[in-house]
Amino acid sequence: MSKPAFRGTVRRSLLALALALPAGLAFAQQAFPSKMIKIVVPFPPGGPTDVATRLIGEKMGQQLRQTVVVENRAGASGAIAAAAVAKSPADGYTLMMLATPTLLAPHLYRNASYDMLRDFAPIGTAYDLPIVVVVNPQSLPGVNNLQQMIEAARAEKGRLNYTSSGKGSFGHLTMESLKSLGKFEMEHVPYKGGAPAITDVIGGQVPLMYSDMVAALPHIQSGKLRAIAVGSPQRVPFTPDVRTISEQGFPGFDAVSWGGLVVPAGTPKDVVARLSDSLKQALADATVQEKLKAAGTFAAYQTPEQMGERIRRDYEKWGKVIRDKNIAAD
Repeated sequence: MSKPAFRGTVRRSLLALALALPAGLAFAQQAFPSKMIKIVVPFPPGGPTDVATRLIGEKMGQQLRQTVVVENRAGASGAIAAAAVAKSPADGYTLMMLATPTLLAPHLYRNASYDMLRDFAPIGTAYDLPIVVVVNPQSLPGVNNLQQMIEAARAEKGRLNYTSSGKGSFGHLTMESLKSLGKFEMEHVPYKGGAPAITDVIGGQVPLMYSDMVAALPHIQSGKLRAIAVGSPQRVPFTPDVRTISEQGFPGFDAVSWGGLVVPAGTPKDVVARLSDSLKQALADATVQEKLKAAGTFAAYQTPEQMGERIRRDYEKWGKVIRDKNIAAD
């Protein structure tokens, strides 16, 4: 008499288990994110990387239905933040907005304690930041294009100065690369930050600068600075009449600062895919695109695989410039 009751109990248990499994699996798949997500910005508040991250993070938080907070952790071109993020748990809850200076910092800082190619997993690129060569119109009244700048540099026989946001900055590296290609000399006068550098170019203390578009654009529009070339492969809408370096005698020249999200290496692939899809959706939002453009950047999504290739390419390309020119930030 006990066997039928036993068999009934087993059948009911198996049925309950079968019904529970799909729900359990669905719960597991939807478990991420189950708590707050942090995006580390390796620069102070207010810069293009910070502004872009806050815009994108807010939209990603809405899509993921989870709080996304931004934490600024500046220092050593982002090397301090990158070292900390690399050691964070590989669970998808700590991200970093990787920008070009932080990508290149291991080439510039001898004590950088992270490996850019080994310690991070890419989520996807987020934005492109155009860079532009600007001159003081009073200091260099006859310089309206790149070739005239090169002629002025040759006439000065290396005594013509230019500035950037700092030693080893992307503007510094790009101009050094251009000097090698164009076979001319100029003296680099590094500043600690783009704001003081561009202030002194406007004031005439230094006649020209390789600047990011965010810092330079208001002064280009006011006429205090004259834009003579952009480093991106195509012209940019902010300055549509300014020709690219590629158009001015250096075919194929490509120098664009950019940013993208990364997580510590070892983060589960499904978590990376979820974050990447959220980033893609955020950048497809028209309001986000307009706000990024207003801040001087462009939404520019690439997949984790594409971003990984871009990291490797730029790390090697600009690393060679750093080695060839013997540039160090410390």
